Amino acid sequence: MDTVRKTRPQGGLLAAAGPLGKPLPLALAVAAVVVVVLSAVSDSSTLFNLTSAAVSVVFMQSYGLITGRAGVISLCQLSFAAIGAWTVGWANVNDVPGGLYVWLLLGGLAAVVAGLLIGLPALRLRGVNLAVGTFAFAIALDVVFGGLNFPGQSSSDLVQRPELFDTDQAYFVFAATVAALIFVGLYFLDRSRLGGALVEIRHSERAAAAHGISVTQGKLAAFALSAFVAGIGGGLMAGQLGVVTASNFSSFASVALFAIALFVGTNNVEGAIAGGLMGAFVPVLMDEIGIPQDLASLLFGLGAIQVLRMGQSQTDLLRSQRRRRRLAKNPIAPLQPPPVSVFPRKRPVRVTSKGAPALEVRDLRVTFGNLVAVDDVSLVLPRGQIVGLVGPNGAGKSTLINTVTGFTNNYTGQVLLGGKPIDALSAHHRARAGVRRSFQQLRVPTSISVGMFLQVAAGKTLTGREIDEQLALFACPPADTPMEAVDVATRRLLEVAGLAVGRPPVLLLDEPAAGHSSDETRLLVERLAEIPERFDTSLLLVEHDIELVRATCDQVVVLDFGRVIASGPPQQVLNDPTVIAAYLGDSTR
Repeated sequence: MDTVRKTRPQGGLLAAAGPLGKPLPLALAVAAVVVVVLSAVSDSSTLFNLTSAAVSVVFMQSYGLITGRAGVISLCQLSFAAIGAWTVGWANVNDVPGGLYVWLLLGGLAAVVAGLLIGLPALRLRGVNLAVGTFAFAIALDVVFGGLNFPGQSSSDLVQRPELFDTDQAYFVFAATVAALIFVGLYFLDRSRLGGALVEIRHSERAAAAHGISVTQGKLAAFALSAFVAGIGGGLMAGQLGVVTASNFSSFASVALFAIALFVGTNNVEGAIAGGLMGAFVPVLMDEIGIPQDLASLLFGLGAIQVLRMGQSQTDLLRSQRRRRRLAKNPIAPLQPPPVSVFPRKRPVRVTSKGAPALEVRDLRVTFGNLVAVDDVSLVLPRGQIVGLVGPNGAGKSTLINTVTGFTNNYTGQVLLGGKPIDALSAHHRARAGVRRSFQQLRVPTSISVGMFLQVAAGKTLTGREIDEQLALFACPPADTPMEAVDVATRRLLEVAGLAVGRPPVLLLDEPAAGHSSDETRLLVERLAEIPERFDTSLLLVEHDIELVRATCDQVVVLDFGRVIASGPPQQVLNDPTVIAAYLGDSTR
């Protein structure tokens, strides 16, 4: 495997590559030099605007967390900032030990409580309804804070800055340092399983649940983290201004910043910086030119609508264009797999393990109104075996998989995993228990790397060596390859590779060979045949490629109109006249 590991930089998923292609320490060093130079050469007015920009960058980072990464529309981020500012003001008035360093953390934690309180009811909402719900919270907080003085407001008790950063020049450096530390935290978040989970939740909640990710917990984590960052931003503003008022955090200002964040793409570092600069300097420039401020909000709103129409922010679009140009110059070669034989004519002989079956379905019946999609189906998936589930289109195969994996709740019958019923478990709990699946319609997010997706699909942390070996086994590109650069057929291979390396007791694959070339199908056949022994996983395979079924499956179950019409060894079942008639559409049946 030494030759494989040379295909990408050492260090696995946490290799220190900066957001703009530079190593992370170098990117931070460059940023530090820029901040120090700006603080030295700027006059007081420019310093104030630069500090406002640094604070706005923190606000943009909170939008990048909740909307950019998790895909949740939140119009109340400045409400969380107001809570952070209020907490800092209260700590200042009451001389809480630790100074602004501690007060900022307290403000962030106070905002987390609010984030969880708004996040819990918001979990039941989607799209426009969620936007309205979060905006209603922002307006309610406007009313509450509008009737109260912020701590220190009536007595002009200014927030005390740390002694090291008590000048305007030094405070700009402090605000920029806080923003940089948050960037570092987000950098490692993006390369963690939680970061990958948030991206998958944004892309497909069903796929996330199938990989054992709790969509509820993921969204709550996004609300909590984004509220924490926004609360710190509010505390920084309190330290900058000395005393803040409710007008600094109005609901309409929150909407305007959301439009900027959506337009520039604040899930990217350059987008958050650009958004912060826009939020701070555009109003100043418009005042100088004599253009009404409302026009700026209108323009950013139109830009946000354009993003919704195109599906990509400006920085996402620029990054995609750079990747395409780079890939055109240097195409990514897949890792070299072990040699693949010709399409096998005989399936491997496997010995059924003793004990309870890996998966058992008893008298399963699924109805949608008057339509019976699955009609009293029973089947057994023995341990260490591959069972094929075949039948014509509309036979109920995908409905059966949806039901077994917890995506269809309205059914009768039983589903047992290792002899124990799992009917009471939700989809993500069934996945965690060991029932994993792929989807007929590909649900692979394109905004993460190949290696990160492998970890998300596996449902556990993998070492760099495990990732490299699995990618080589399935002839997939190196771990640091953007998923956007991977073709659809290879994404299907990646999905199978990721699910298998998680070593679940049961794996259900829904047409994994769809869209594959003959070479890719041969590779897939080899790997599917190895899954029971290599990964200790029993496999239920839905597939229309009958030759693939013959080559890999120990048993075959045939569905037609929701009923089992045949089951047994592949050669016997696939030559059954009833099965042939079902596929050919015999009208006499």
